[in-house]
Amino acid sequence: MQTILSSWFVQGMVKATTDMWLKGWDERNGGNVSLRLAPEDVAPYHGEFASRPRTEALTQPVPELANTYFLVTGSGKFFRNVQLSPSDNLVLLQVNAAGSAYSILWGLAAGGLPTSELASHFQSHVVRKQVTQDANRVIMHCHATNLIALSFVLELDSARFTRELWEGSTECLVVFPDGVGIVPWMVPGTDGIGAATSEQMHSHSLVLWPFHGIFASGPTLDDAFGLIDTAEKSAEIMVKVRSMGGKRQTISRDELIALGQRFGVMPMASALDVE
Repeated sequence: MQTILSSWFVQGMVKATTDMWLKGWDERNGGNVSLRLAPEDVAPYHGEFASRPRTEALTQPVPELANTYFLVTGSGKFFRNVQLSPSDNLVLLQVNAAGSAYSILWGLAAGGLPTSELASHFQSHVVRKQVTQDANRVIMHCHATNLIALSFVLELDSARFTRELWEGSTECLVVFPDGVGIVPWMVPGTDGIGAATSEQMHSHSLVLWPFHGIFASGPTLDDAFGLIDTAEKSAEIMVKVRSMGGKRQTISRDELIALGQRFGVMPMASALDVE
């Protein structure tokens, strides 16, 4: 008999969190992931739901996500342990009809709550659901080492930061032509950083939290992971380039335009125009 532990979404989350930990992006309890699910995804597993689900109020109502199911990593949980006990470290929840609270249907077997960044995730889900016509279902946050490092030395300007990553690896412009949004440093786990991030998510599938980490959105766990992995690889290259004395040559503006034309993507105009 199929169980929720063998479902595609739990197994997918196990793989994603394990891969993120192995990359070194999620030390201790760092990072968080949420996956928006359809009713048909969870329908086969209703028999495993809690008979009396615990309900928690949301600090920021999200009526746009009313009745929606999410699989989310737990607050204070270590990604390295998700593979060992998914039911202790993950939570399947459903937002109520008013969008003002959620019920814990499965998971967090030893107690606890969903990620402390749940408000940020939900605010970004609302935006990405709208701007991608329901396609984006994943919000992923981690502490990608080299992207954080670059936030200390590059100007915290979206166009300039994006241009640096596009020049660092040819595939970057193709993978994230919409560039990287940036918010100011803010206290994590607050509605304020969630609002600032979701505002950037109107235009970008990647949003940098300087000195902290990166937020990404995608249709699938693989897509969101690959988006971060691509940007982080370019950041690693640019960190190494700086350690060797800086660039002597790079990809030109005309070459970036030609790259976009070849792969049918529209590059972020302000990043192309950076001098």
